[in-house]
Amino acid sequence: MRLYLLVALFSCSCARAGCEPKIVNIGAVLSQKRYEQVFKDAVTQANQVYGRDKFKLTAISVTHKLNAIQMALSVCEDLISSQVYAILVSHPPQSNDHLTPTPVSYTAGFYRIPVVGLTTRMSIYSDKSIHLSFLRTVPPYSHQAHVWFDLMREFNWNHIILIVSDDHEGRAAQKRLETLLEERETKNKKRNYENLDQLSYDNKRGPKAEKVLQFSQDTNLTALLLEAKELEARVIILSASEEDAAAVYKAARFLNMTGSGYVWLVGEREMSGKALSEAPDGLIGLQLINGKNESAHINDAVAVVAQSIQELFEKENITEPPRGCVGNTNIWKTGPLFKRVLMSSKYPEGLTGRVEFNDDGDRKYAHYSILNYQKSRLIQVGIYNGTQVVMNNQRKIIWPGGETEKPQGFQMSTRLKIVTIHQEPFVYVKPTMPDGTCKEEMTLNGVLIKKVICTGPNETIPGRPTVPQCCYGFCIDLLIKLAMTMNFTYEVHLVADGKFGTQERVNNSNKKEWNGMMGELLGGLADMIVAPLTINNERAQYIEFSKPFKYQGLTILVKKEIPRSTLDSFMQPFQSTLWLLVGLSVHVVAVMLYLLDRFSPFGRFKVNSEEEEEDALTLSSAMWFSWGVLLNSGIGEGAPRSFSARILGMVWAGFAMIIVASYTANLAAFLVLDRPEERITGINDPRLRNPSDKFIYATVKQSSVDIYFRRQVELSTMYRHMEKHNYESAAEAIQAVRDK
Repeated sequence: MRLYLLVALFSCSCARAGCEPKIVNIGAVLSQKRYEQVFKDAVTQANQVYGRDKFKLTAISVTHKLNAIQMALSVCEDLISSQVYAILVSHPPQSNDHLTPTPVSYTAGFYRIPVVGLTTRMSIYSDKSIHLSFLRTVPPYSHQAHVWFDLMREFNWNHIILIVSDDHEGRAAQKRLETLLEERETKNKKRNYENLDQLSYDNKRGPKAEKVLQFSQDTNLTALLLEAKELEARVIILSASEEDAAAVYKAARFLNMTGSGYVWLVGEREMSGKALSEAPDGLIGLQLINGKNESAHINDAVAVVAQSIQELFEKENITEPPRGCVGNTNIWKTGPLFKRVLMSSKYPEGLTGRVEFNDDGDRKYAHYSILNYQKSRLIQVGIYNGTQVVMNNQRKIIWPGGETEKPQGFQMSTRLKIVTIHQEPFVYVKPTMPDGTCKEEMTLNGVLIKKVICTGPNETIPGRPTVPQCCYGFCIDLLIKLAMTMNFTYEVHLVADGKFGTQERVNNSNKKEWNGMMGELLGGLADMIVAPLTINNERAQYIEFSKPFKYQGLTILVKKEIPRSTLDSFMQPFQSTLWLLVGLSVHVVAVMLYLLDRFSPFGRFKVNSEEEEEDALTLSSAMWFSWGVLLNSGIGEGAPRSFSARILGMVWAGFAMIIVASYTANLAAFLVLDRPEERITGINDPRLRNPSDKFIYATVKQSSVDIYFRRQVELSTMYRHMEKHNYESAAEAIQAVRDK
């Protein structure tokens, strides 16, 4: 009985020992002492929700030290020595470098202990090659580019000037915004536009950074902003520190770049502290909601860590974290797995909102307040809810210069750079006069031909040097009329490569760039194209077209065959050599008949002597006989008398019959076949679809027709045939058809 009781007591004690929850230490490096109690309360609350009998969280916290070495030692001695599973680290309001979470991230990251940042916004912590185990409950400053991009779309601003400091934050913001712009451009390319007339400006040409200007401590900000002032865009996005932003605002105010027509979009740093004191009225800025609420971030971070630990305990065998740093160089084997569980966790009911992390460990779905700086006050005019901008009331916004209407975001230059192309009759190109001017001429109808100076490559000189030339034609007349109506001046130049514009692969890569007039317009070398440029889907995705001044489809140019009706057409059935042989045979046969009839012993044979002797066959009679037989005319007299001559005459008659019959048949065949070639019926003509080797057709290289054939899969066979015959210009192609 005693034995059974002893066994029962032993089993019960073992069971109770097995039910003891495992102690899980959570460390924290906080900005101020008062947040330590907040941390402990958050851990206590998490213990009531998570773990239960499996684990119990314990809070171990310290505050920031005076320098990085002391901070690293404190992490080792106070936190890692206590075998913490994760470390929470805040970022104090001060911007001193020695108070940043870097020593915490480096020290804990060496052992692969996850570090959860609370209010750290610097973009450098997104680099996982440096901060291996770092994730955070706030987004980096560069994430503000998403809000800027959505604001550009909300207000339909398609050209911006990006001014960034030459540091990690500036480069990160630039990279993030450029990535968003490229993604938007890629989406536009993939769209299948069915009706170009229904395209909006935003669909055709999405937001674009007209210029990116970087500056450092040594940069002359006045010169930098003067460069920005020369551009068309009037929407300026600034990414800089407080001190740098304040300096930019001062220089911009000096250059009158903070008045009407301008738009300034900034982030949180650029409208706080020193920067806000220099900020111009009308500024649009951002502020992360609960971004500096350290208490809320502590509660959310503890909840995420507790939730992840519970998931880890349920699925995996967890090894013990390292105990101290002295003499310990082994990483925590469970650390990388724990970090992955943390990054994949979702906490939708956080005090700061929905908590999720991206692949870099940064907070997703961050919420921002959109603020407008009005008379030294920040007025909320909208929010960013993590996916899109929601404006409360745009009429509340006071724009720079005290304007209440949304600025257009760009200014039209009064002097435009016009690019065109030599394409008659739209644009003629002629040399200038010896004095370098263009002489106006009159047409036969008395209409004045207006010419303008246009610089461009001279095709008639080897090397194609760029020289001033004279341009005139329909497009030039249109440009002159347009300039008078719209009140602008212009300078005209010919496209350098002589092409309309198509996309070509760069160094056999997947990246494509525009050449020709399209490339110059998109590259900023020209402000407008005035030329017979065909509208197609590819071009319409990048540029805005005017209403077409001429509607034209695909036209097939074929050489016009002139019907020949010459006097020698009756000789076509036989070749010249055959005609010569026939003519020679007539005379040879005539001479042979004459000789045979003259010298034959039977030529003077008579039945009796009383009969009158017939005249002998003379040479002229033999010639008459020979031609008469050939031409099938009756022979009344002058026939051969001798037997041998008559045999030759019969042979000649048979030969003549064959010759005449052959000539008649060939002549009839020539008359039937001698008709004009059938016209090309269109692009589906069998001769184009299945061309023979001798049938050649082509177009102008990199023209709209060339692009059309290249794009259509069903026309690929035709394109392969014509590609090797294409010409550089329409004039060359037309001349080739004429010379056919």
